[in-house]
Amino acid sequence: MATVHLRIGDLVWGKLGRYPPWPGKVVSPPKDLKKPRGKKCFFVKFFGTEDHAWIKVEQLKPYHPHKEEMIKINKGKRFQQAVDAVEEYLKKAKGKDQSHSDDKSKSDKGRKAAKPMKIIEEDDEDAFKGGSSDKEQTDSDPEPSSVRRLVAGTVSGFKWESSPASSMEPITKRLKIVEEDTGSTSIQAADSTAINGSITPTDKRIGFLGLGLMGSGVVSNLLKMGHVVTVWNRTAEKCDLFIQEGARLGRTPAEVVSMCDITFSCVSDPKAARDLVLGPSGVLQGIRPGKCYVEMSTVDPETITELAQVITSRGGRFLEAPVSGSQQLSNEGMLVIVAAGDRSVYEDCSSCFQAMGKTSFFIAGEPGNAARMMLILNMVQGSFMATIAEGLTLAQATGQSQQTFLDILCQGQMASTFVDQKCQNILQGNFKPDYYLKHIQKDLRLAISMGDSVNHPTPMAAAANEVYKRAKALDQSDNDMSAVYRAYIH
Repeated sequence: MATVHLRIGDLVWGKLGRYPPWPGKVVSPPKDLKKPRGKKCFFVKFFGTEDHAWIKVEQLKPYHPHKEEMIKINKGKRFQQAVDAVEEYLKKAKGKDQSHSDDKSKSDKGRKAAKPMKIIEEDDEDAFKGGSSDKEQTDSDPEPSSVRRLVAGTVSGFKWESSPASSMEPITKRLKIVEEDTGSTSIQAADSTAINGSITPTDKRIGFLGLGLMGSGVVSNLLKMGHVVTVWNRTAEKCDLFIQEGARLGRTPAEVVSMCDITFSCVSDPKAARDLVLGPSGVLQGIRPGKCYVEMSTVDPETITELAQVITSRGGRFLEAPVSGSQQLSNEGMLVIVAAGDRSVYEDCSSCFQAMGKTSFFIAGEPGNAARMMLILNMVQGSFMATIAEGLTLAQATGQSQQTFLDILCQGQMASTFVDQKCQNILQGNFKPDYYLKHIQKDLRLAISMGDSVNHPTPMAAAANEVYKRAKALDQSDNDMSAVYRAYIH
């Protein structure tokens, strides 16, 4: 192996653990962070993130000679933003260097040209934060870097303060605990980087059932983070891509469960969830004492209670863990996981939740509590989407510019990536599914039923549900939830 000669300020590609190489700069470490003993290493600060770590010299490559190679093998959005940050940084530094040279040439005419100043400067923080404006930071990262907390930990004996960003997304999680004194349910927002902030894939064998919009992104991220995954899908062809990425194939749900220690499922509705467990060659036939089953589908609490009972009756361990997000967030590993059930299973799933999400919450109490929370969240989201569609169509009906309406909306208190993306897609006539309209209508229906069961009125959700039902009648079921817009214009 060729010797790598580096010094403070050099740009490099640094590889930490199972993460892909990421652009960074060799910097001086904080005074209170001692250099690890043993093999030679350098302290690297990564572009596009606030992450930095001690990296072994054999895991470092000079930036420029390997740039094209790295760009070919890494295609993620965050990775490209990091590379763009490097190039912007170099442009700024080159400008400073040119200005410095011009000043020197004026004052030192006739003297030997001064040695060019080094173009890498220690105090340029903007490049590392991956954005030159607040808007850029908000659009690319749901959690602004100013509120991140770095969690001290170790990786392979090396001290560090967070994980470098991967091609999917950097792990930028919060650590906090919230106690809620309503009834017997307490909510703990568990930092999904676990205790030390690292993602070390579990040595447990992982199974995954259901490769739809959400499941596909989850499995891809599990594989990228080094998990051993066996997959099954009702339409077997969907498994092919993941087999190419290194997944194993299970012929039936029962076979997947029997082969794996922890099996996740993510399907469309309560009937599909029940059929997967109770049907022919179903999950239940593969359950043995100690086997873990994690239900990630958004279903009603009664379905969760039933599944928990049958799984545990066979000696299995059960966790519900529905997710809040979309296909895009699933692909980026930025889902929010809401879990309930067996706390020990939740802890066993730590590295999996890190790979698929930005934050995970554990809700104490009986199985079904996570389903209740997720239905409430989706009820609010679905109702909000319908209201936005109503506003856009009312603007058009009254002769107002829909684009101006959106521009004003996105400058006010309701501004969000969700609003901006959904509205822009509506105005462009793009209803490619990111979250199926039929699924958000199902969630509204289940939330209304849940309200009825406790005698709680849900008139706003009920009104929104009728609009989505009309959109379904207009053949919008398999479009994105934003296609509810079409219910107002037909």
